[in-house]
Amino acid sequence: MNLSVRETASLLTVSEKTIYRWIKQQTIPAYRVQDQYRFNRAEILEWATARRLKVSSEIFQEPEAADQPIPSLLAALEAGGVFYRVSGFDKESVLREVVGLLRLPEEVDRDFLLRVLVAREAIAPTAVGDGIAIPHVRNPVVLHVGRPMIALCFLDQPIEYGALDGKPVHTLFTIISPTTRAHLHLTSKLSFVLRDPGFRQAIKRPEARPEILVHVERAEKELAGPRLQSVPAEGVAPTPRPSD
Repeated sequence: MNLSVRETASLLTVSEKTIYRWIKQQTIPAYRVQDQYRFNRAEILEWATARRLKVSSEIFQEPEAADQPIPSLLAALEAGGVFYRVSGFDKESVLREVVGLLRLPEEVDRDFLLRVLVAREAIAPTAVGDGIAIPHVRNPVVLHVGRPMIALCFLDQPIEYGALDGKPVHTLFTIISPTTRAHLHLTSKLSFVLRDPGFRQAIKRPEARPEILVHVERAEKELAGPRLQSVPAEGVAPTPRPSD
């Protein structure tokens, strides 16, 4: 919770009055800390993405990680792996299988990670529509992993996930990152790549791992410089932008 009302208004390119109105309406994720409101960068990005709100590129700034390279979506997927026919009959059982597949250091407590992921879903489902979900922990640095990774999992059978479009989920992109900055960049890049027709067809079939990675590499190269469109994946109904 490191953003003030003023900083959040600047990142979302709206007035502070609008931020307070959203707080009153309980539509924006906010925390009351010593009589002041604070916001989490990752949560604000997710919230803005789901509502098709443009945000300032300043949301990527994280001084404590400024010397670290911007993570590649392709490298994160290669590190996390692609898995097929992942079993499970509901959200928790599927996440349990996913956590078991993650390529994590031995010292990571997988039971703790599962509890964190389940708790995150209970607060706000991470389904983005069209059968896709992006589960992740609320605090990206909770695991202290050495590098960011994304595990792409195709489920053996679609499950109900609380998606806004009502469609069951068949594909999960589980993001594990060591810093908020890495998490924000991966979330942004994944949102962009999920709009690529070739990549979406590749995961709908789904295609073999090498073909999927080729699509990711191609789509990621189309990103010209730092860009954060905050546009949800296809299939997600946009929420009208509140006026200032």
